[in-house]
Amino acid sequence: MIKDVIKINWLYKLLLFACLLPFVSPAMALSAGILFSLLGFKPQNFHKHTSQILQISIVLLGFGMNLNDVITASKSGFFQTFLSVTLVMALGILLGKLFKVEKNITLLIASGTAICGGSAIAAVAPILGSKNYQNSFALIVVFVLNAVALLLFPFIGHQLGLSQETFGNWAAIAIHDTSSVVGAGAIYGEKALQIATTVKLIRALWIIPLSIVVSVVNKEQKQKSVTIPWFILFFVVAILFANSFPELEESFVHFTWLGKRGMVVALLLIGSNITIKQVKQSGVKSFALGISLWVITAAVSLFLLKL
Repeated sequence: MIKDVIKINWLYKLLLFACLLPFVSPAMALSAGILFSLLGFKPQNFHKHTSQILQISIVLLGFGMNLNDVITASKSGFFQTFLSVTLVMALGILLGKLFKVEKNITLLIASGTAICGGSAIAAVAPILGSKNYQNSFALIVVFVLNAVALLLFPFIGHQLGLSQETFGNWAAIAIHDTSSVVGAGAIYGEKALQIATTVKLIRALWIIPLSIVVSVVNKEQKQKSVTIPWFILFFVVAILFANSFPELEESFVHFTWLGKRGMVVALLLIGSNITIKQVKQSGVKSFALGISLWVITAAVSLFLLKL
């Protein structure tokens, strides 16, 4: 028994090392973790570090954000972004109750849909104190829909004759992850890519106020004070620090790389703790919620953009 545990832990050490390789994507890491878990290969004493890895990774990613781009992007579309994020979150919560999805999974999927997919989920998860399987379901939904959107959105855009500007705004609002938004925009055209990236940047910044709101709303009734998501504040500090000392840009590139790879490592650990029982419990409902929220968001936003 002890030998089996040692062998499994060594297997996961190799997988964790593999997560540092550039060709290993977040989806690959999450899928590998889930696969090995469902096959009965579960690591010992690894999962307890998942939350810390997620938080540190988010802070490190802040070193890769350009403050001028952030400020420029924030000057336009502030009200529209606030309105859309609020409405998507509210709709997600209502659909979660309709489909009887667990509260944490509902909030994670709604956050991912409203803002920026896996990054938003990773930021909100530690604040909610959500379990690994809840994080997994939310991330699985986002990754699957991202893959579909990357190919489906440009096709729909061409079929409807959408302008570069309209498509760029639509992709930024209705596609979850920034990577897929950039990919879809690049497929559609250079101007669509520029608009999609800029608008998505605005939405990504809403991770900060959303995290604070979730922390306030989600506090326990017996709790006298609100738990402050310090890692989000450190994320802001990282952005300011990186842009205050441009001469250290080479070091900041390395920090950003560590942040991206750290996210991949965390996704492997998250996936490694999912069980068949948990899949049966929430899997179908989670996808029903995620797909419904995504379709409604995409349809409504496209309709409003074409007015």
